[in-house]
Amino acid sequence: MYAVRLHAFGPAENLTLEQVDDPAPGPGQVRIAVRAAGVHLLDTALREGMQGPAPEPPTLPTVPGREVAGVVDALGEGTDPDWLGRRVVAHLGFAPGGYAELAVTDTARLHEIPGTLDDAAAVAMIGTGRTALGILQFADLGPDAVAVIPAAAGGIGTLLVQYAEHTGATVVGLAGGPEKTARVAAGGADHAVDYTAADWPAKVRARLGGRPATVVLDGVGGDIAREAVALLDPGGTHLVFGWSGQGIRDGGPYLVEGVSQEVLGPAMLQRAGGPNPLRTLELRALTEAAEGRLTPAVQRFPLAEAAAAHRALETRGTVGKVVLEP
Repeated sequence: MYAVRLHAFGPAENLTLEQVDDPAPGPGQVRIAVRAAGVHLLDTALREGMQGPAPEPPTLPTVPGREVAGVVDALGEGTDPDWLGRRVVAHLGFAPGGYAELAVTDTARLHEIPGTLDDAAAVAMIGTGRTALGILQFADLGPDAVAVIPAAAGGIGTLLVQYAEHTGATVVGLAGGPEKTARVAAGGADHAVDYTAADWPAKVRARLGGRPATVVLDGVGGDIAREAVALLDPGGTHLVFGWSGQGIRDGGPYLVEGVSQEVLGPAMLQRAGGPNPLRTLELRALTEAAEGRLTPAVQRFPLAEAAAAHRALETRGTVGKVVLEP
């Protein structure tokens, strides 16, 4: 099979397409003929040798990638034969192997792709979708809410805008540049504002007619977060789930005591409930997409262009979830 391999930590150019042996599923595992593989900003940090939330940096050489969708084409010993031939999606955790034509995982990680949901959308929902729904557990949204969403053209941001709009909230979507801002407006935001303009906070206040924001859903951090928090009313909430605008390697999130709440990690899982909270969120996300309430934005790259996909993510040149297709 062909796979994208990393032999040395460093820049995106270190990702190379190579022919390698086909993987074989072990006991209780399946092999998936991959039709779509997710690319995450965290992948770019792991590529450079950073540990991040992973237990440790990957062992080299490695095939990156932690989200795949496709068709089960081989079974390991003791695996239920009903999986063979089924369309599935799986989050591989911190096990590598997604950027490839074939990937192996445990059956406990599998979800059958519901209905006519396509592979790329399923990949978007198994990772980005589950995170978005986890974040939204903390957001008090409804007709009285005013939600400010930085990076509203991104994978998570697109879903947050859609969900907030469905609740009747007033949605202010922030994005960088006219093309992304137009996408945010088309995606359902009541107000789409270009945060690269120096006076963007004044534009938001004017659009809202002086009405303050009640919640900021922030995965960007830095100056954008600081200015967005200044739009909140005194009882408003700043929900923090990342700081990509500062660079994933730089510092930490922008936090204000008594206003900001970090929502990733144990708190999110505790709210999700169930014996496997991540799986609970994955099922919710796939159901929301299959039933048409959430539609992920997807930007596709050929598998051979994994390096270009990483560069685009690192320079904020993407719209929606980035997916590789073999």
